Amino acid sequence: MWFTPSSSIADSSRDLVPYHRTVFVSLDCTVQRRREPVAAGQGIRQNRPVPTHVALLRGINVGGRNRVAMAELRSVVTSLAHTDVATYIQSGNVVFTCPEADTTAIAAALERAIAESLDVRPTVVVLSRDELSQVIEDNPYPDETNPRFLHAAFTSAQIGPGQLAAIATAQQRATDKGSRDEAKVVGRTLFLHTPDGLGRSELAAQLARTGGPLATAGSATVRNWATVTKLLAMCVA
Repeated sequence: MWFTPSSSIADSSRDLVPYHRTVFVSLDCTVQRRREPVAAGQGIRQNRPVPTHVALLRGINVGGRNRVAMAELRSVVTSLAHTDVATYIQSGNVVFTCPEADTTAIAAALERAIAESLDVRPTVVVLSRDELSQVIEDNPYPDETNPRFLHAAFTSAQIGPGQLAAIATAQQRATDKGSRDEAKVVGRTLFLHTPDGLGRSELAAQLARTGGPLATAGSATVRNWATVTKLLAMCVA
C-alpha cells in the first residue's frame, strides 16, 4: 500500500481554517481517491506576535469627563515605538509589545505622552503579561462565577501599611452594616468581592472615601473580572 498526500489552502491571506488533503491509496493496483478532513492549523504554524504588556488608565470616559477616543489612545501608544497595540472597550485598556522591563517607567512615559497629546492626565498602571497572569492565578475568590461580582483594583506600587489599615477599617465598617462584601490584598492588587453587586456595595463606598485606595486622589484603577480575563486572552491569542 502506498499513498502521497497533497495539501492546499484556499486563501493564505485569511486566518487558518479547516481544509482537506487529497490522499491517493493503492488497493489491488487500483488507485482510489478520497478526501480527508484536516484539523484547523494542522501542519501549519502561526507566528502571530502577542502583546507583552497591559496599560490600564484610570478615570477616562467617566461621566462625560476626560474623554479619550480609543483610536487616539492607540496612536499615542504607537508613537512611543510600542507595537501590537490594541484597545479593549472604552475604559482605557491597552495591550502592546514593549522590550522595556520596568513597568513603572513605561507607565510614566505613557502618562506624559497622553497628557501632551490628548490634554488629559489619567493615572496609568502597567503590568507585564506574566504579572497579569499571576493576578488571575492569585484570585482569592475562584468560586465566584459571575464576573460582575468580582473586581480587581490595580495599583502602581505595593499597597503599604497605611492603605492596608484603611482597607481593614472599611471592611469592618461594611461588615458592621450587614454587608457580605470582602476585600483581600495580594501584592499590589486589591480584590473586591461584592456578591450583591458593585453599585450597591457598602465596602466599595467605604474604600472610595478619603484615605481609601479607591478614593478620587488614589492611584488604583478598577476592572471587573470579565475585563481582566479578556485582557490576558488578548495577550496570549
